[in-house]
Amino acid sequence: MMIVELLGKLVTIESLSRREDRLVAFLVDFLKNEGLKAVIQEGEVKNLIVNPDADLWMVTHMDTVRIKRNYFFDGKFAYGTGVCDPKGSIVSILNAVKRIKKFNLGLAFLSDEEESGKGSEILINEYIPKKTIVMEPTSLRIANKNYGCFEIEVDVKGFSVHASIPEEGDNAIEKTFGLINELAKTGIKFSVLEIKGGSDEYTIPDRCKVRFDFIFPPDKSVKELKEIVLPIAEKYGEFRVLEEYDGFLTEDFSVLEESIIKAGLEVKYAEMPSWTDAIHLRRAGSDVVVWGPGELKYCHTFNERIEVREIEKASEVIVNLNDIV
Repeated sequence: MMIVELLGKLVTIESLSRREDRLVAFLVDFLKNEGLKAVIQEGEVKNLIVNPDADLWMVTHMDTVRIKRNYFFDGKFAYGTGVCDPKGSIVSILNAVKRIKKFNLGLAFLSDEEESGKGSEILINEYIPKKTIVMEPTSLRIANKNYGCFEIEVDVKGFSVHASIPEEGDNAIEKTFGLINELAKTGIKFSVLEIKGGSDEYTIPDRCKVRFDFIFPPDKSVKELKEIVLPIAEKYGEFRVLEEYDGFLTEDFSVLEESIIKAGLEVKYAEMPSWTDAIHLRRAGSDVVVWGPGELKYCHTFNERIEVREIEKASEVIVNLNDIV
């Protein structure tokens, strides 16, 4: 099966963030063999662009998180780091390319999505598609509601004493648990991404760093979130804002709906709770939704997987999109 073989090939090409050159070279050759000219957009990172004058673009990224599991296929699901995020989407595009005689869609394969999003930042300096489908795992549902995010690091302060007399000190790790509990009472959805504190010395820790990721729906704003979160954070120590952006809602994307129906699928909608390149494209003025094969919940983990049937269906939808535009 072409899809399984191609997916296995792509997953074995390591493409960590800012180390995507081998995958860029593979994609350039693949597209050239199918009669498509790919332009390499070079800057701090490399992007690959096809048909930049098209009104509708399919956009995905090439980079993965660090390798946690090698590729294998069990007859239904493919497993391995990057198999779903993003290489299942890449395969769905490439499979569609092989089936299409005259390619009408724009394509962009971006770098550095998993780290700083530099690829889409560079893209919009030169190209702003009229309409964009950013391919990320949504289980083939249209994610027209994209959440905002606010990420901070708090350096919690305590007071260090000998560990045999903890009552004389102020344990920064214990204070961090207090901070987490106080933030939980706000009802705002967040994840604790990282905690660093203490040592192998027999002392009460006087510092503990904790990193929080807050997400919120598009009817809320970063400004509103800050007004709740920051006064709490500064009671415990010094904070540093790492990332902030508002979410967005796309009201209508009928061309994708029509293509999904034509592929024999039911049109379903979803929310995208994670940052994607869609944020940069939306800010630049592109009409954008997020859509693609695979389950987001397993991405970035040892359990990452994708059902090959979803890749096949995604490819069929892309063929339909090409026919419509």
